[in-house]
Amino acid sequence: MSKLDLSFVRAQFPAFAQEALAGQAFFENAGGSYTCKPVIERLFRFYTERKVQPYAPYEASRLGGEEMDEARSRLAALMGVETDELSFGPSTTQNTYVLAQAFRKLMKPGEAIIVTNQDHEANTGPWRRLAEEGIEVREWRIDPQTGHLNPEDLETLLDENVRLVCFPHCSNVVGEINPVTEITALAHAAGAFVCVDGVSYAPHGLPNVGLMGPDIYLFSAYKTYGPHQGIMVIRRTLGELLPNQGHYFNAGSLYKRFTPAGPDHAQVAASAGMADYFDALAAHHGITGAASQRMEGVHDLMRAHETELLQPLLDYLGTRNDLRMLGPRDAAIKAPTVALDLGRDPEAVAVALAAKGINAGAGDFYAVRALEGQGVNANRGVLRLSFVHYTSKAEVDALIQALDSIL
Repeated sequence: MSKLDLSFVRAQFPAFAQEALAGQAFFENAGGSYTCKPVIERLFRFYTERKVQPYAPYEASRLGGEEMDEARSRLAALMGVETDELSFGPSTTQNTYVLAQAFRKLMKPGEAIIVTNQDHEANTGPWRRLAEEGIEVREWRIDPQTGHLNPEDLETLLDENVRLVCFPHCSNVVGEINPVTEITALAHAAGAFVCVDGVSYAPHGLPNVGLMGPDIYLFSAYKTYGPHQGIMVIRRTLGELLPNQGHYFNAGSLYKRFTPAGPDHAQVAASAGMADYFDALAAHHGITGAASQRMEGVHDLMRAHETELLQPLLDYLGTRNDLRMLGPRDAAIKAPTVALDLGRDPEAVAVALAAKGINAGAGDFYAVRALEGQGVNANRGVLRLSFVHYTSKAEVDALIQALDSIL
């Protein structure tokens, strides 16, 4: 199939069959997606049949450990990396703080890192705190009008002192998809490592990190149809260079080096359900090949559907002179995450939308620096409308109609 089968997709999400959610359209997916059926089934099975210490020789323990290993190996294969290059942790924010502590030991005063003001605070705050150790923090700033990160501006910040460049695959309020491969190549050419926050992009299709080339790629399972876990890819060269942050006797295990606290066993095991879902989409749509090739095909299906739905929303918002839409107006280069500066309290508008069956969010979304960098009052915040591939055209039409009535 060349087009996403939306009926098949929505049948994989129990939320769409729930009476309590009937008649409601969910437009706060950037804050967390609905959970797919395979994840729920695996989580239920683990808690009812395998909730014991894993990796012992008895049956329940052995099966639990195997399922945890399955989650790691299958997700890594989908992203084009080695199994032990993928780790689980309690959240992306926590994972980033652990990595920052590792870099704190690796770097010396006078060396530099580059961060942006386009990021969610999780991928900028922990790195900025390295300034306490004498590390120079350089800020790659967005265009205040468009929110765009210009790679040419990055080039002026790079020199032999820079050890790490941190930036988002896309911002959770700007939405523009940054050219990860190009930016990574620039940083690597200058001798720097690269950390990409993929939290706002991964829900739209897991990327092939192996091909893109960053040294670290972070995202959240609860935004990619799974349980509340942070997932991070750390490529071997960097992972073995950074000092171990886990128990000393686990230093030889790459996927344990940066998880000082053991992640939730049941949620790790249930994350294999994410791979089940992506593989089911591939099989239903006739997409074949190696795991990463199947994922690329699913990614393209998802993005095509999202782009088709997003452009009419962007076009409608572009006709209004009573609001400011952040980020680009071309759906081809934007994730379906749309932030609106209304010039007034967005919470009141979110409440009015909810009364019409449109569920959206309002606030700063932990992107205070990105909002302030575009001249938005972060204390007031923005209205954010975000969707993913299971959203229907009818729901987007209902959103536009509701906005037109309320605004």
